[in-house]
Amino acid sequence: MANLFSFLTGSKKAARPLPADFHSHLIPGIDDGVPTAEEAFRVIDRLLERGYTKLITTPHIMTDYFGNTSSSVTEAYQAFLPVLREAGYDLSFDIAAEYYLDENLYQQALRKEKFLTFGDRYLLFETNPISEPMMLKEFIFQLTTQGYKPIIAHPERYQFMTPEKAQDLRDRGVLLQLNMLSLIGYYGPPIQKLAVKLIDSGMVDALGSDCHHIDHAKLLEKVQATSAYSRAVELPLLNYRL
Repeated sequence: MANLFSFLTGSKKAARPLPADFHSHLIPGIDDGVPTAEEAFRVIDRLLERGYTKLITTPHIMTDYFGNTSSSVTEAYQAFLPVLREAGYDLSFDIAAEYYLDENLYQQALRKEKFLTFGDRYLLFETNPISEPMMLKEFIFQLTTQGYKPIIAHPERYQFMTPEKAQDLRDRGVLLQLNMLSLIGYYGPPIQKLAVKLIDSGMVDALGSDCHHIDHAKLLEKVQATSAYSRAVELPLLNYRL
């Protein structure tokens, strides 16, 4: 009867919210994310409105930008967390990182250096947006043999990515984290098309907000209204297991 009522009235059941997000840039002033604590609070408020109860924020660690290291990111988090609590936020708020795959990161993996991870040793990384890094497969091998569980951020945004390459990554033990804003064409139609294709092929292992500022956060309501999002949240996403 409820389904018939929805059909007759034209109402649509809302897609379920995700409990956890593990891709955002919410530590003030350390990368291209929020510049101030006040901006971080505004973004967090929006994420709470969208149904999130756990945030694992992931500042960029890139050799030639921002000057971040695992230690400096951890220190910035430890400085911000009391500010967050003093402002009255009691949500689960943790830290990891979004690592950029370059020669320096590759060498760190070869040296078996310790990386910032979350959950069961999940490690979020990205690559350059145009060409597949020559060391990508060896980097993945190094991570997995050391017990890390690699997650590639926003695979739909890489020009070299295809559904076949995405499946190969998954076969090598890599999880695929889709950016939610891709579903509304925020990064362009080709990226949106690949994102939807990955969802419909069942190859999406997680959704991430990748919020850098309040404008990103404001768009999440529009994302949650899409049919692609509704299909994505029915997949066995990592977001439900953190």
